[in-house]
Amino acid sequence: METNQKEPEGREPAANNQPPDALPRNLLDDEERLSSFGSPKHGPTLSTSTSSFEALDPHDPNLSHLASLMFSHTSNYLQGELSAVLEDYTLLEQMNRATITKYSDMRQIGGSVSRALKDLNEKYLALQPYLEQIDQIEDSVTKLEAAAYKLDAYSKRLETRFKSLEKK
Repeated sequence: METNQKEPEGREPAANNQPPDALPRNLLDDEERLSSFGSPKHGPTLSTSTSSFEALDPHDPNLSHLASLMFSHTSNYLQGELSAVLEDYTLLEQMNRATITKYSDMRQIGGSVSRALKDLNEKYLALQPYLEQIDQIEDSVTKLEAAAYKLDAYSKRLETRFKSLEKK
């Protein structure tokens, strides 16, 4: 196998980014196929990382730049999401404080209404005997008024009889 492969037409040959002691590309491919579960150069590893990037391996600078951009943008996105959640929690905290204040005010208003109602009930109970007397007086006045109407009707009948007897 040749280690010197031709580049497709229209492309310039890639710069040799490999260190001088690096294996030729075709041998590296064979090693990668042989150890698919671990590091291509060092065999199986105990790492739980799912990354196949080796720090000492040669890599494409454009890919590194794009990866850095991706991580930067992901970081910005996550920071934005976290700041939005923080703002939501801050807003909820402010709403809770406002609700606590509102309910405290309502509790005070409810307490003063309760005291006022209790005072009114006590005053009503104190006035109850007088109210009963007023009811009795009203009943008496109603009976007296009925008796007055009967008396008026009787006096009118007497008057008509008297006039009729006087004419005779």
